Amino acid sequence: MSTVLLCTVGGAHQPILQAIKSVDPDYVCFFCTQENKQTGQVGSEAQVVGEGNVIKANPQDEKPTLPNIPTQARLAEGSFECRAVPADSLDGAAAKMHATVSGLLAKRPGSHLVADYTGGTKTMTAALALAALEFEDVELQVVTGARRDLVRVAEGTQVAAVVSVGTLRLRKAVDGWRRFSYYEAAEALERTRTSDVPGAPRLYFATTLSRALAQWDRFNHAGALTLIDTHRAGVMAQYPDLVPMLELLTKAGRKREPARLFDLWLNAQRRAAQGRFDDAVARWYRLLEWTAQWQIRLQLGLETKDFPTDRLPGSVPGPADGSETVNLGLVNAWRVVAACCRGPCQEFAQAEESRLRDHAKKRNNSILAHGFSPVSEEDWRILEGWTGDTFLPMLREQAKQVGLAKEVRQLPTEPPI
Repeated sequence: MSTVLLCTVGGAHQPILQAIKSVDPDYVCFFCTQENKQTGQVGSEAQVVGEGNVIKANPQDEKPTLPNIPTQARLAEGSFECRAVPADSLDGAAAKMHATVSGLLAKRPGSHLVADYTGGTKTMTAALALAALEFEDVELQVVTGARRDLVRVAEGTQVAAVVSVGTLRLRKAVDGWRRFSYYEAAEALERTRTSDVPGAPRLYFATTLSRALAQWDRFNHAGALTLIDTHRAGVMAQYPDLVPMLELLTKAGRKREPARLFDLWLNAQRRAAQGRFDDAVARWYRLLEWTAQWQIRLQLGLETKDFPTDRLPGSVPGPADGSETVNLGLVNAWRVVAACCRGPCQEFAQAEESRLRDHAKKRNNSILAHGFSPVSEEDWRILEGWTGDTFLPMLREQAKQVGLAKEVRQLPTEPPI
């Protein structure tokens, strides 16, 4: 297997030489800074590509007495490259390093990459660590040793040490769950090697469960249940509500449709928690639309997409072309509920038509509907409050009439790790 060393180059050359010696790479990529011609600030690029003596053996020496690092390390021509990165721009340096790693993995498939972040500015070392953490096949390394002070390790004591990143990736997965970003959590866990963390079975369990919840979050309830079934006993022990909820959402029966309506509302809340208010309102609108469709189907045995014109109440105008059926939009569907259905849904429709139309305008004016205005957090909070205070109580009562006494609950935010 080919080995590629990535290293940040700063003022000291000894740690770089130690890193090369310990890894014995087939190829080296040096991340350096260029000379700033405007300020005269010296860069580290000369340590790699400079000709003649360009490195001081000791910082206090008056002038350089040593050749560049590749020459000292006896690297063959063509076995290394030098990539310039910003000295103090974390975003800029990390982006260039990430692109470089991607390119090396594409050019050298199957290679083992080691990222040594010992040298360079603090920004460069942080950038290399961040870039490396995005790839499963990149190992982090730092050259350390005995210290007499806080400036550098003592000469002759340097040793390259592999850095465990398993805990960092687990922390990223935990953060993903807490933001309902289950796909992101699954990716972080998939990049965590079992050798980096204790308890491989728990890692497999957390990874599979993250994938399952990512499917659930995309409304693929059957796919989520299939994944959860592989760890059913563990899921039931730690998250006893998940399997019963998924079975409600996937198995045919009168309870499934209202269960999916509650699940849709919870999905909208998850999008709002991520600050994605347009997505949240799009789901909110579908919730109102679907609820009216459900009641018309349940109580009248009819579909809103081809509702018979001879069954239209006086509050709903017929089609101008004289068609025998009409496709009912949100407001007209609720007008049919108000006139033709019975129970809490009818009372809601009769009392809330004006507010429903006003609230629906926020969705209609949004970018994801017919307008160009983004939904603000304030807009969402108004809709959320009205939904919680007025709409959901009605939905709960209608759900009870088909036997759904326990509604679906929000997905968990604490992972099993």
